Amino acid sequence: MSDNAAGLTDGALSTLLAQMRETSAPSAPALVPAAKTRRDLSLASHPLYRQIEFQRNFAEVAGLSNPYYRRHDVRATNVSIIEGREVINYASYDYLGLNADPRIVQAVSDAAREFGTSVSASRISAGERQVHRDLEMALARNYAAEDCIAFVSGHAAAVSTLATLMGPKDLIVHDAVIHNCVVVGAQLAGSTRRLFPHNDFDALEALLTADRERFERVLIVSEGLFSMDGDGPDLARLLTIKERFSAWLMIDDAHGLGVLGDSGRGIFEHQRINPAGVDFWLGTLSKSLVSCGGYIAGSAAAVDILKSYAPGFVYSVGMPATGAVAATMALELMAREPERVARVQRQSRRFHRAVATAGLDVGGSWGIGIVPIMIGDTVPTLVLAERLLARGINAFPVLPPGVPDKAARLRFFINATHEDGQIDETVSIVAEEAARLKDFSLGDLQR
Repeated sequence: MSDNAAGLTDGALSTLLAQMRETSAPSAPALVPAAKTRRDLSLASHPLYRQIEFQRNFAEVAGLSNPYYRRHDVRATNVSIIEGREVINYASYDYLGLNADPRIVQAVSDAAREFGTSVSASRISAGERQVHRDLEMALARNYAAEDCIAFVSGHAAAVSTLATLMGPKDLIVHDAVIHNCVVVGAQLAGSTRRLFPHNDFDALEALLTADRERFERVLIVSEGLFSMDGDGPDLARLLTIKERFSAWLMIDDAHGLGVLGDSGRGIFEHQRINPAGVDFWLGTLSKSLVSCGGYIAGSAAAVDILKSYAPGFVYSVGMPATGAVAATMALELMAREPERVARVQRQSRRFHRAVATAGLDVGGSWGIGIVPIMIGDTVPTLVLAERLLARGINAFPVLPPGVPDKAARLRFFINATHEDGQIDETVSIVAEEAARLKDFSLGDLQR
């Protein structure tokens, strides 16, 4: 009696083959009757589209233009040209003024000649280039991390990382005003998600005291410089909490890099904290680094896992060599020219101080890079944005659900290219137009 490749004796194999021959073919499935009710499958009936239509109709009746997707005709710096008209621009993330810097343009041009405009495949299969690793190791050095992984999208970097490292037995707890990418990543991970009031670490500790032991892994997430509020956390306190409750800590320092700290390294330099205590540094390449994409810096083990399993990396095309080179060169110039960082901080504080002196509400903003002007209701915020644009100032209105209800605001990004005169003129006009809003009512529209 012998065994075959399947591990069966000859007799058992003969019996199995006989049974397979006698098995009748599967019968065709019964036809399901067609639905008796005709369904409206047009996307025009989708509730999200109906909401868009409602907003458009309201704006048309109110005489307001759409503030979204305005066409810029030139590279946006401290000024831009929107639909043929020059404006002072406060809607750009180019904090260090490096976009189109001749040295970066030359490096990108050289990379395009050598590697083309696409790596043509995912890095796991055919897309790896040395320029990718040069960027990743430069970012790792910035955060005193073991390694780093660069994604083609900042949003995907966060979503893929949370979905890969966290699961249904875990807890993700984050600041109430955290960026959307963290919320979506937590939802995809299937983890329990809790939030704590903005920068309220007593509430965070109370939450973890009550619930930590129910979960296997816990991830705390905050931002280094909050994109909507212009403030940041007490990083030392967060590190103490994460150690006390045996948790991981992720800091999204997308807006902090290039803005905070003496040399722009981020929130940890600003607060004189060792960055190695943070488990995951999340960031984007589209702001101070004038490229496109995102990254996670942390332990070598974390990067190994993400390079093997993160869907936004494994199943996505690799970053173009041109994008990697642009970000690497920008990071190098940031380190070599700290006067750019100093100017961002100086001009931001000038703006922040002038706005506060004018009696406008800047919330809890630190006045570094991002300065919101709080208005409250949605319609007056839109009206103010439109009036400012008519007077040559481009400031983007941020509305619910991007911010809490009754917390609509104009958001001003200050960069190294803004001049004193532009800032002073802007604050004067904003104060004047904001004063006109004090007696505003919906009946004033289209008058």
